[in-house]
Amino acid sequence: MPHPLVPTAEGPVRGLAGATAHVFLGIPYAAPPAGAARFAAPAPHPPWRDVRDATRPGPTAPQPRRDGFGTLDMAPYFGPGWIPGADYLTLNVWAPPKARRSPVMVFVHGGGFLAGSTRAALYDGTAFARDGVVLVTVNYRLGAAGFLDLPGAPPNRGLLDVVAALRWVRRNIEAFGGDPGNVTLFGQSAGATLTCGVLAAPDAAGLFHRAIVQSGNGLGAFSREQAARVTHAAATALGIAPTVAEFAAVPDERFLALLPALTGIDLHTAPRSDPLLGLSPYSLVLDRQPAEAVAAGAGARVALLIGTTTQEGNLYLAPQGELATSTARDVYALAARIDPDPAALVAEYRARHPRASAGRLRSALLGDALFGTGSRRLAAAHAAHRAAPTHTYTFAWRSPALDGRLGAAHTTELPFVFDRLDLPALHGPSGLLGPPPPPARLATRMHGAWVSFAHTGDPGWPPSETRHSTTHRSTTHHFTGNE
Repeated sequence: MPHPLVPTAEGPVRGLAGATAHVFLGIPYAAPPAGAARFAAPAPHPPWRDVRDATRPGPTAPQPRRDGFGTLDMAPYFGPGWIPGADYLTLNVWAPPKARRSPVMVFVHGGGFLAGSTRAALYDGTAFARDGVVLVTVNYRLGAAGFLDLPGAPPNRGLLDVVAALRWVRRNIEAFGGDPGNVTLFGQSAGATLTCGVLAAPDAAGLFHRAIVQSGNGLGAFSREQAARVTHAAATALGIAPTVAEFAAVPDERFLALLPALTGIDLHTAPRSDPLLGLSPYSLVLDRQPAEAVAAGAGARVALLIGTTTQEGNLYLAPQGELATSTARDVYALAARIDPDPAALVAEYRARHPRASAGRLRSALLGDALFGTGSRRLAAAHAAHRAAPTHTYTFAWRSPALDGRLGAAHTTELPFVFDRLDLPALHGPSGLLGPPPPPARLATRMHGAWVSFAHTGDPGWPPSETRHSTTHRSTTHHFTGNE
């Protein structure tokens, strides 16, 4: 089978031909972010005249190796870690072999703004191409290069990378058989929070037409004051001034070695708690939260599909054994990081979950603080405008991994969205899906909903409604595994 050759605005690329997908790996969408360019806006990639090989995956953003959470193997989610190479602002494309004006989906990976890449095994787009979608997965700058708020540098450079990738899609995707007038942006975890940020960004208007937010946070951005604390801590630990010139001279290896010094920084300010609860020193840095921007009208005409898993917080407790060992003191300590009145917050959650153990209560608090509350706020803000539909979902299938303790934890929906249940690393004693066979019908249903949303804007259930701009009626779809 001959290698497919596709012309792009920057130069021709040669990919791989399969029965259900033509695959192109490591196509640059912006210039290499090396040296001082790490702290600049993405620049156009120099064109190439000769055919560029797109048959092998390229380098990844500098990042720490993160194979697992405790006893859980998370390598399929995070990928291989840092694969060095300056030209890592790249994307992968899976296209139906005879695609013509097919819907396009652009995926932004998660990883706490610190890790992850398009090389993660979960993000193989073959199933999307099989079902008539051109799938694009995107690398973006991580850590200090992507999100450290540095005076004199544009903020949120990782977000700017995603917008640059969307501009590449608009310029080039028709050559791969995609429709630049039908683009769905979607992401999970940090990638979903980035999707929220792009939804709220004026510069991204018109570059995409639908959005899917999987376990993101419409209230997940740092304030300028919070970001300044991280920058001060980084500069102090490095022994340099917080300027672009001095940070540009620091090699990537030192930024990675710096991460322990940034862990646990107190980001509480008078009006704000730490939206990431200390899990990452990096996030978007915005003057107003994405949910607030959407409430003011940003992204109102973009159709939205948004949801969470029902036990998000389990990922941060079950693999470490803390779901079983958590105490009432642990629950109170977490509540104190979330709310200025922790006793009232604990009482509220205890009333909601009267029979829950301390670990389950802690998981519920974590899940809402990191993902649930911000997702609900964004959904309500978007639905209030009634300019485009707002569809909501929950993922409730409970993974039997870790002897049944993992449950419907953060990330467990991804194998179903990508229809990747056959990936061996997801199974076994330490696999995300556990030893028993997962429900194939659930993958068919959930993947199909994402494909349907990309094709028509309808995932298969009614949108939420807001009447008189104050009453929000939810028609949330629940993915339970009983489909």
